[in-house]
Amino acid sequence: MVREWDLRAASSAEIVSLLDTLNAVLAADLPQDPPWQGSFLREYLTEMMPGERRISWVAEDSGAARPGVVNVLLLGSIGVLEVLVHPSARRSGLGRELVLTAARRVYQEGFQTIGVEVVGDTPSVAFYEALGFTREYVETRSVLDLAGVDWAELGKTADGVSPGYHVQFHPGGLPDQLIDAYARAKAEARDVEEGELRPSSYDPQRLRDSLGCLHRRGMTPYIVLALHEQTGEVAGLTEVVAPAQHPTRADQYDTIVVPEHRGHGIDRAMKARMLLELRSAEPALTEVQTWNAQDNEAMLKVNAELGYRPDREWYEYSIDVAELVHRLDATGQ
Repeated sequence: MVREWDLRAASSAEIVSLLDTLNAVLAADLPQDPPWQGSFLREYLTEMMPGERRISWVAEDSGAARPGVVNVLLLGSIGVLEVLVHPSARRSGLGRELVLTAARRVYQEGFQTIGVEVVGDTPSVAFYEALGFTREYVETRSVLDLAGVDWAELGKTADGVSPGYHVQFHPGGLPDQLIDAYARAKAEARDVEEGELRPSSYDPQRLRDSLGCLHRRGMTPYIVLALHEQTGEVAGLTEVVAPAQHPTRADQYDTIVVPEHRGHGIDRAMKARMLLELRSAEPALTEVQTWNAQDNEAMLKVNAELGYRPDREWYEYSIDVAELVHRLDATGQ
């Protein structure tokens, strides 16, 4: 039985069941990833940015086990799927049923496109391609093992920015007086193609909302930025989030250098400074993961120099919602 599920009102036992399914999927598909913890899991799934909504459904069997969950995030002009099927329930038709349930709602809500993020070299690739999804975007995930970092050499890299720039560390967010310049730097550097499923915040108010949402989700943001001393403008920035849900592995978000300030060692210095700061700010951390477009050769090179190692490809797929619903209905699902 698949029923709509209000995660805000879900019992503690239901949240634990969801966590068990999530970690079973991780163990099967991404065995090197750290398991998730229950801390702030409910908040992670229910705290939203303004204008966004998440709708969830859970599959239950006669024994009250919950072998599958589907969430759809209504984001801008697209509905973004997240489907979790316990490995023991795969190849049973449950995944198709969950996708159809969510797709029907996305269609009813008036959205035309549905998308999903898929980890390379997992059964999900064949599953979504068989449903007619088209691959739109490819990223490479890279992981840095902090145990292998040469901290003395990293300190030299952090000091390697050209004269005329000042690198700052801001734990927890940004002073309000820097928000406008920070958002402006993001907008000016928006020349690298990005996926649609994880949009960045280029508007000052949306950036404020994003930082607040991260905190409510139990995810601590850390920001390093480079200021151009002559103008006071933000010349570059890098962001890391330390999630309560997997506290040993942090997520590297945007790393941006405004085009007119490139070639001054800003990207390397900022990322190195971030790692040095995280060493003391988040002592439980053992790894940092980051994602980059495959054609972003400059940032991939910087990551390699810092010790990041390519791990997996991550894909974004999309399909017309009406086409997906018709396809699944036609197969009797």
